[in-house]
Amino acid sequence: MAIYKSFQGGLMEIHLNGRKIESKAGTIMDLILEQGLDPSSLIAEVNFKLVPQESWKDVPVRQGDTIELLSFVGGG
Repeated sequence: MAIYKSFQGGLMEIHLNGRKIESKAGTIMDLILEQGLDPSSLIAEVNFKLVPQESWKDVPVRQGDTIELLSFVGGG
């Protein structure tokens, strides 16, 4: 899958799970794959709003975004 540059400089600064990182991901799905995560086990929140999984390929990552990628862990 191609990673699209959505910021003029190629890399943009975002906050991911409480850390400031640089990324060149164009969409939430690109970011998930860039981070080496399994999309099937995650939920995504962008700027404090839950993003449905079916929208990840369409939701852009922008300079300064605050993104949380969370996985559910089952247990008993």
